[in-house]
Amino acid sequence: MTPANATERLLGKSALLTTDLDDGELDALLRLAERFARLDRAGIKTPLLECELAYAVFFDNSTRTKSAWAGAASRLGMRPVIVDGSSTQVAHGETASETGAMLGMNAHAMGIRHDLILGEGNPFMREVERGIGDYLRETEDPRKVPVINLQCDVDHPTQAMADALWLRERYPDGLQGLKVAVSWAYSPSYAKPLSVPQGLAMLLPRLGCDVRLAHPPGYQLMDSCMQAARTGATAGGGSFTVVDSMDEAFADADVVYPKSWGPWDLMTQRVKANREGDAMAMQDIERACLQRNAQHTDWICDERRIGLTAGGDALYMHCLPADIGDEVSPGVMARHRLNVAREANKKVYVIMALLAGAKIPGLDARLDSLSNVRTESTR
Repeated sequence: MTPANATERLLGKSALLTTDLDDGELDALLRLAERFARLDRAGIKTPLLECELAYAVFFDNSTRTKSAWAGAASRLGMRPVIVDGSSTQVAHGETASETGAMLGMNAHAMGIRHDLILGEGNPFMREVERGIGDYLRETEDPRKVPVINLQCDVDHPTQAMADALWLRERYPDGLQGLKVAVSWAYSPSYAKPLSVPQGLAMLLPRLGCDVRLAHPPGYQLMDSCMQAARTGATAGGGSFTVVDSMDEAFADADVVYPKSWGPWDLMTQRVKANREGDAMAMQDIERACLQRNAQHTDWICDERRIGLTAGGDALYMHCLPADIGDEVSPGVMARHRLNVAREANKKVYVIMALLAGAKIPGLDARLDSLSNVRTESTR
């Protein structure tokens, strides 16, 4: 399959899980993101979707992903609109498919973050997608309105693909055999979602990385994601193992990604409390999560653990914001501050690729023409 053919297969495609993408589609998206990054660095504007509305609903806090959504949409000439999920009618009984129909009749793309409750975020996004699709079909509206997962309970596709882009830049000879430690780390702030480590586990072994996942007892991830990680490793030539020691995960690693998430049993208790609208129970569960976390304060990425890695100098990665002094020592973060900023910046180009790939026929040729115009103008 040629790159152009793979790109064309992205037309009309939402991005709800990286496992929904076949190898050709995944490669096309990463390649497109790299092209958008090069054009942006060269100062070449890409207003390919002028005056279209890029709507995003956030049911959880965000800084970097909101900024990346706005930056990506604006670079494509779109008008980004970002709203707090609590301001929607979902809390008043409107279904996800109804929300999709109402927003989809005006929007040209939809981003959603819904990550705090296991079993609810990704199904919500799929229902929104269905509501948009039903409306467009029933009204014979030819528009393409892709739904982009900006983090759910299962996956954080834009983050995982941004991380992959950063690794491809740092390791241009390829990711095959790259040793990556994805480890739980202590956090005193709040019970963070499971989706970042799950997204990394599902994607990086598929790209050839040897991923070691480490966490204390009781902090396991979703079974379906672990099976997807093993399947991806087999297909992509990587490997995936789970250990219960941060030191073991870090040993001889090329890359380390220490990141907190909530304990499994308490995260599952959130589901019942949320469905019953029991705010007091939700607060009690949050406190219990932090108390459980406090039993493992020694799970920190510090200078001693970095010394265990390949050459004692592994690349530190994080989706940000990191709990400095808890997840990572101040010294390690100071050393890698520019690295994690460059990692974060990749998300803009991933979202550009997802939006443009889903909406623009002949995208490769359009990007070629933009590059050629710049080349001609500099002669």
